[in-house]
Amino acid sequence: MDIQHPDPGLDTENFPDILPILPLFDSTLFPKMVLPLVVMQQDSIQLVDEAMSKDRIIGLIASKNSSTERPDPQKDLYKIGTSALILKMAKSEDNKAQLLVQGLGRFKVKSYIKEKPYLQAKVERLMDIEKKGPAAKEANALMSNILGLFIKVVDLSPGLPHEIASMAKSIQDPGVLADMVASTINISPEEKQGVLEIMDVSKRLKETNRLLNYQHEILELGNKIQSQVKGDMDQRQKEYYLRQQLKAIQEELGEKDDTSIEIDEYREKIESKNLPEEAKQEAERELNRLSKMHPSSSEYTVSTTYLDWITTLPWNDSTKDNLDIKKARKILDDDHYGLEKEKKRIIEFLSVRKLKPESKGPILCFAGPPGTGKTSLGQSIARALGRKFIRISLGGVRDEAEIRGHRRTYVGALPGRIIQGLRRAESNNPVFMLDEIDKVGSDFRGDPSSALLEVLDPEQNFSFSDHYLDVAFDLSKVMFITTANLLDPIPPALRDRMEVLQLLGYTDDEKVKIANRFLIPRQREEHGLKASQLSISKGATRKIISGYTREAGLRNLEREIANICRGVASKIAQEEIKSASIIVKSLTGYLGPPRLSPEVKPRASTPGVAIGLAWTQTGGEVLFVEATAMKGNKGLTLTGQLGDVMKESAITSLSFIRSNAKAFSLAENFYDPLDIHIHVPAGAIPKDGPSAGVTMLTALVSLLTNTPVQKNLAMTGEITLRGQVLPVGGVKEKVLAAHRAGIKTVILPKWNNKDLTDIPKKAQKELQFHFVEKMMDVVKIALAR
Repeated sequence: MDIQHPDPGLDTENFPDILPILPLFDSTLFPKMVLPLVVMQQDSIQLVDEAMSKDRIIGLIASKNSSTERPDPQKDLYKIGTSALILKMAKSEDNKAQLLVQGLGRFKVKSYIKEKPYLQAKVERLMDIEKKGPAAKEANALMSNILGLFIKVVDLSPGLPHEIASMAKSIQDPGVLADMVASTINISPEEKQGVLEIMDVSKRLKETNRLLNYQHEILELGNKIQSQVKGDMDQRQKEYYLRQQLKAIQEELGEKDDTSIEIDEYREKIESKNLPEEAKQEAERELNRLSKMHPSSSEYTVSTTYLDWITTLPWNDSTKDNLDIKKARKILDDDHYGLEKEKKRIIEFLSVRKLKPESKGPILCFAGPPGTGKTSLGQSIARALGRKFIRISLGGVRDEAEIRGHRRTYVGALPGRIIQGLRRAESNNPVFMLDEIDKVGSDFRGDPSSALLEVLDPEQNFSFSDHYLDVAFDLSKVMFITTANLLDPIPPALRDRMEVLQLLGYTDDEKVKIANRFLIPRQREEHGLKASQLSISKGATRKIISGYTREAGLRNLEREIANICRGVASKIAQEEIKSASIIVKSLTGYLGPPRLSPEVKPRASTPGVAIGLAWTQTGGEVLFVEATAMKGNKGLTLTGQLGDVMKESAITSLSFIRSNAKAFSLAENFYDPLDIHIHVPAGAIPKDGPSAGVTMLTALVSLLTNTPVQKNLAMTGEITLRGQVLPVGGVKEKVLAAHRAGIKTVILPKWNNKDLTDIPKKAQKELQFHFVEKMMDVVKIALAR
């Protein structure tokens, strides 16, 4: 903007009531100020020509919308503008008019009287409002403050000539000073329009003072930043110059700086590691970037960390497999009792490996209740194979980056847990255990189970891509073992990639042997006891199993043995005893009274009570079904937190009995005067599933015929309305639960006969099995008089 000293003889009060209006874009003209303009539209040039032929006075109004060349006078133009005198006008060859105009005074548009060929408006002159008395003193003080700030702004603004400050000092009129300063400083057109619309001179000075103060703060801050940047640049130039000198001196002396030594070390590592071609190219590219970086750069640390990872990973480092089959079998037998199917699978893998060394590693999934030895079996497999063992827990993992790593663009990025585990193992063929794979979660950060699809697929994992490394790593030599308590939560696509081996629990005899061979010696050692100081009889061990624990695994059993060891250690430390031999009678002194008592015989000897077998996450359980009848009107009540399927089984049982009343020697209308109540104890625990169908029907027949169920008999199976007995799952766990509870006879669906192969031979010998197809067969066996 070209600011010139206003003409002192210019008449600002007298101008026509009707003015041709020229819109202004992105600028505002104040009274007494001079403004150069360029006019390009034909209607605006016509306006200028006609004004030049008359009194040369036009009206200038700022447009709210700078994006349109023809603003709407009602919507786009402000109501208050400035009348102006055209001082000079010149036309160029490209049909443009260049003007130099000087503001005369403020006006307000009353109405637009003409829009073509150009705008004409009827206007009202606006005069400054000046107050006297104390307000005049305030105006003088504001003028003094504005002058002081304006001089500072001019000094800080290289684009403003210093003569402007002198011109401002010569202005005596407070309103003109406010207009002059507002038109000069770097503020938005909206803020300038705001000053133009203030008629009260005192308020106009205050607003100008505020805008000027803000502009002064911005300029001071910018000047401060500029000084800091200049200082930093000077310091960096100095450091660079000195460093170049130091480099030249070191070259003359034949010495190397730390950075050069580090880069040479990385280069040697890359050459000696025999990296795959893709990884080698990426490492060399990163090394070239590193050699051009300054050690103080933040990127320098990122690059060195990446090179550390890529040069320390076991790309081609493998441990030699122990292919002595007999020795491997002995290690597995020494570490774990039983688990024949799992041991057989490992021996098969070793045998194939011996015949075909380049065979891929299997992907096994050990599924079973807690405490059945899934994790420790993985460690034993690693020992038998002579491989390193790495375990990571996936319980609660919700971020895909935990598996695949973070990209290097993130601060503190690292590879995923798979690559981290391989670096710790220092070999590319460890036994890698992914614990608790059924407890993987997912959220907005991704689904880790989807990332595991590539890891656990032998057809894909030879080129596993970690986001951090950004190069393929071969996982095909790794033997992956996963563990899970339940298979249902595992996504089907992931479960399909794994070979599932069930670890379903132990019999009491197996627990006794495991306790004597493994648990008791281990707990003695952990508590600082010698074999001569503590012995536990087999009878005592069996009593701990039956009276203090109820589980498919061994965790609680080991916990109780640890309690005994602590009690004995305490007495020996206090010199109360020198050694202890634990028998059944002495258990209460260390463990208290038995917490579990056999409840099968007293509860099952009453008509209306039958024993069922149930499957739980922790193994099998014995389930009691109780039925009773009372006077009523065909009512059926079901309690014990039963699910919908169990409720339907109870209704089906009652319907079958009513439709076959004669076969059970019952009157056809036996149900009319009765209400029947079926209850399954342990009411705080939710229960569901169809396998209690035969138990409910047997309990109802026992109640209605007043015949108790055979002693020590349990059953499981789903029933239909036609009396068919359908197969069920979890047979091994259910049979083991019956064996633990002292059951002697078990009724199973005929189609479950094939499942006996999974049941330990001792349990098969001690239990009598009846395989049935129809419900009438169940009743004949269970209610035989």
